[in-house]
Amino acid sequence: QSTGTGALLSFSGRRTAAEEAWPLFHAAVEQNAAMLRQLVLHPVQTNEVARSCGLVGGFLLVARETGLPLRLLELGASAGLNLRWDHYWYQAGRSAWGDPQAPIRFENAISEGEPPFDCAPEIVERAGWDPNPLDPNLPETELTLASFVWPDQVARFHRLRDALAIARRVPARVDAAGAVDWLEAQLSMIVPAAATVVFHSIVMDYLPVEERNRVRELLHEAGQRAGAASPVAWLRMERGGEQTEVRLTLWPGGEERLLATAAFHGPPVRWLAVTSATDGARSGRGIP
Repeated sequence: QSTGTGALLSFSGRRTAAEEAWPLFHAAVEQNAAMLRQLVLHPVQTNEVARSCGLVGGFLLVARETGLPLRLLELGASAGLNLRWDHYWYQAGRSAWGDPQAPIRFENAISEGEPPFDCAPEIVERAGWDPNPLDPNLPETELTLASFVWPDQVARFHRLRDALAIARRVPARVDAAGAVDWLEAQLSMIVPAAATVVFHSIVMDYLPVEERNRVRELLHEAGQRAGAASPVAWLRMERGGEQTEVRLTLWPGGEERLLATAAFHGPPVRWLAVTSATDGARSGRGIP
């Protein structure tokens, strides 16, 4: 709720604007104290769409190497915006991938290297887990997610709005459950002729150690059951020092690979994996 021009000007960072805004801010807090006490209980959920820039290469690599459609399972999905990663547009150097007409465009977000932009996988399932799923069809969802965006980052507000619009027309399911129980149930279902990709971004730090360890165990157990017709991939973008590391483990095989590094909100992404157009199965179109 806007409390006046001074409050809006404070986003510019100018000291005088901040001083003008303070009385308005203080009054707004006093007038809405009861509501604010409830709002601060809400867990942090950024659901940052730009993290798809770090993940997209991993999805495409799984599709290329398996030659199969993808079954997407996301841990910590929030409103499921990154479950719709294939409806965004990405650029890496002189190459690009995705829908050229997409409202969400990541230009020069991949600053080094080039992911395997030579395939276009079919998505057969989009499902996720979150302790507090947000429905993209509800107006309060946009307000909730916007409240976790830094006020001077206008581009993120625009991306959030556009991503929610895409989510309203591209179906995905996000379940409220325990992370371990949900993942165990999903991995117990073998989907033939599809690659199951379990993925997450900046989630592990928020899970208790016991849950974190059990998630790893479940993935390795599923990997031992995986076959050429029903492979399992674990794609994650998690803390690696002062940045994030994007890692992929694909079964059968089980080799862990460092694919890329990225900032915590995504760009800039440095693609590190070596890929060539002749590796694996080429499963679709690249967009030059």
